[in-house]
Amino acid sequence: MQNFGELRLDRISRHFHTHAALRELDLTIKAGEFISLLGPSGCGKSTALNCIAGLLSLTSGEIRLDGKRIDPLPPEQRGFGMVFQNYALFPHMSVRRNIAFGLEMRGIRRAEVNQRVEKALKLVRLDNLGDRLPGQLSGGQQQRVAIARAAVIEPPLVLMDEPLSNLDAKLRIEMRHEIRRLHNELGLTTIYVTHDQDEALSLSDRIVVMRDGVKRQEGTPEELYQRPATLDVALFMGFRNVLDVNARQDGVGRITAESGAVRLGALGQAPSGPAIAAFRPDDVLLAGEEGQPAHVGTVEYCGRDWLADLTLPDGRTVLMRSPHPLTKGDPIRFTVPPERVRVFAGEEALA
Repeated sequence: MQNFGELRLDRISRHFHTHAALRELDLTIKAGEFISLLGPSGCGKSTALNCIAGLLSLTSGEIRLDGKRIDPLPPEQRGFGMVFQNYALFPHMSVRRNIAFGLEMRGIRRAEVNQRVEKALKLVRLDNLGDRLPGQLSGGQQQRVAIARAAVIEPPLVLMDEPLSNLDAKLRIEMRHEIRRLHNELGLTTIYVTHDQDEALSLSDRIVVMRDGVKRQEGTPEELYQRPATLDVALFMGFRNVLDVNARQDGVGRITAESGAVRLGALGQAPSGPAIAAFRPDDVLLAGEEGQPAHVGTVEYCGRDWLADLTLPDGRTVLMRSPHPLTKGDPIRFTVPPERVRVFAGEEALA
């Protein structure tokens, strides 16, 4: 494995004719890290990855590997491994030859190529399928071949662009485990692009949330899940309940957020006045007489739990995920633990 200390993106931007797809992204990746770029379609995450790979040129900024500027270099001179959404395997070549391709292009001796290919096949648990063609493999197996092909060249960095989006839900979960296992066993450094928060949370050492070509927040999975800094990050991290409230700060880290018949507690700091309270459906709990009143609306059975619309007295809706069955039309009362509620000042919610 090629060793390096860090890759640094210094205010990199990429402009197209009609818009800026990426605006002044700063990011440092240390050797051995697994970094996810997370956000909706069009947020700039794939543009950033393609700029790192050398598939797109920069409009401004610099990319440095251990202090050496690499953004003027073509992709083949950067030596990074790439794993694409569509696998990009050669359909007429066997699994073994697909994995060997990058090594052969580098002029490595045949004996060493064979040795490294066999080792890669074992690592991705396909050592008995080396002579098959890609078309004879399942989607998950094809993705393993693509990962093996990227890793076998022992790159300083592996770039993955939505690699699991074409797989079914069960296989995506299995492949998440495989990707993290290979990252650890091979000592890879990985930058991973996804729109799936579950993927980012389960795989990453750090997550970078992006919107409109801009980095919105960077942190560990725990930091982003528990403490989103802005409303748009909160929405992307699963805070599906959003209520306009009036906030009152007590000065010691507790907030009262009120609106009509709804009164919520929260922890943290927020200016008093118009604000937005956000919380997840999972954090809405059934309560006794002290809870907030509501009526159960539409109920969806989700297998292990139920997802229900709760209608508030003023007609607004709160989503609740409950381990107990709920019946449409029933009156209930609910509460949300204060540590699970995030409050954003109205004018700063999307700043």
